[in-house]
Amino acid sequence: MALNDQDIARIANLARLELSPGESERMLVQLNNFFGIVEKMQAVDTSGVSPLSHPVAAIQDIALRLRDDLVSEPNNREANMQNAPAADKGMFLVPKVIE
Repeated sequence: MALNDQDIARIANLARLELSPGESERMLVQLNNFFGIVEKMQAVDTSGVSPLSHPVAAIQDIALRLRDDLVSEPNNREANMQNAPAADKGMFLVPKVIE
């Protein structure tokens, strides 16, 4: 897939960019190079290759550093609701914005 000058002008218009002729030509070359790389990557047969959760997982096991999901804050609903200008059944009441 190769782009032309009209494609670059349309993309610039959609992005609300004002490109000089030099910038437009540079953008054309860069985007065509990018699409060339994408075409090469799509040509590689990846059937039978399982997806990786992380790039390093191909060479070593990855241990995710996740903390335990524990409750660390007490329930302060009543104290928090005291500052509400309007509340009902433990929830903040807000003015209707959309009719």
